[in-house]
Amino acid sequence: MSIEKNFTSIDQWLKEAKAHPSAEKIGMYLTHNGTVRKTAKAVVRHGKDAPDVTGMIFSYDEAKVNAAIEETYKLEGIYYIKVWLNQGQLQLGDDIMYVLIGGDIRPHVIDGLQFLVEKIKSQCVVETELN
Repeated sequence: MSIEKNFTSIDQWLKEAKAHPSAEKIGMYLTHNGTVRKTAKAVVRHGKDAPDVTGMIFSYDEAKVNAAIEETYKLEGIYYIKVWLNQGQLQLGDDIMYVLIGGDIRPHVIDGLQFLVEKIKSQCVVETELN
């Protein structure tokens, strides 16, 4: 799997996932939808004072994201992954990313989603908050 170029809908993604050959091994799907928020990352993550965010410039390294996806497939019980990332100048409330992950049991799927989103956010993207 690689990065999706066009996002349709979570409903469509789930329909496709359930028709995929891996579906017979999957007992759970989780989704993540990251959006641009008004509160700066410095405030919510580190408790520091920072001005409100008015938007964001967002980009990603496709090769690094694809490598993160492949690494996530190596985790126990993970059988399906789909990722879409936005890019460019984004406004408050705009979607930053969608991630769908499917696996055998809840602990594996939760761990897989946490692993992949963290890897993408910390190693594959550049987010510049605007104020």
